[in-house]
Amino acid sequence: MKNKRKKNIRLGVNIDHVATLRNARKENFPSPVKAAELAIHSGADSITAHLREDRRHINDNDIREISLNFPGKLNLEMAATEEMLAIAEKVKPFSCCIVPEKREEVTTEGGLDVINSHHKLKPMIKRLTDIGVRTTLFIDPDESHLETCHDLQIDCAEIHCGTLCRLHEKNDKNFDFEFNKIKTFSKKLFSNGIEAHAGHGLNYETTKIISTVNEIEELNIGFFIIAESIFYGLEKTITNLKESMIAGRLIKDE
Repeated sequence: MKNKRKKNIRLGVNIDHVATLRNARKENFPSPVKAAELAIHSGADSITAHLREDRRHINDNDIREISLNFPGKLNLEMAATEEMLAIAEKVKPFSCCIVPEKREEVTTEGGLDVINSHHKLKPMIKRLTDIGVRTTLFIDPDESHLETCHDLQIDCAEIHCGTLCRLHEKNDKNFDFEFNKIKTFSKKLFSNGIEAHAGHGLNYETTKIISTVNEIEELNIGFFIIAESIFYGLEKTITNLKESMIAGRLIKDE
């Protein structure tokens, strides 16, 4: 049976780098909470914030304020640690996306190794599920992860698009291969009852491309939005991205 075309695709706006700018001068502005408010007003469906262990951008108070001010909108990105799990249990965001994390990295470098982390992830996911938090794992489009994801009983999987975006930027001949990997993986997630999301490195062009994949129901985009908003404003940038998503949805997915 053919999957029905999804009429809508959601946008989650990551506001981490508003906090990066604030922290560069150790000020109390610009406010990530204000950015979240403007993003939602501009059409964002959710707000993503990554509370890193080193608190390099978003801090604990940001998470509390976003959760309180925008109930049902916060997607908390976090490492698979007891500290972060305790914070999530206290804040109770709408969803939690568990990501790999290294202190020395500039940004998240690739997806979780879900197979080797299975024993650690399973009780964490159960604790989040038990308090009504949607669970997501940030993973590479590797079919070897499917059985483990199904066993972990996650709600969603966010596909790491970093490799795809780098290949697109370089006009690399391997782009089509990587894109087909993402398409196939998304379809298999869907058939296993796991909602497919995508993120990392997306811009206007790659957003339109990835939105052609019917099974992908949500995109999470941060750095590009904040960078573009310096020149064009947050509202205009989000509006333009939503238009790219809609345009992608109208293209027939082979």
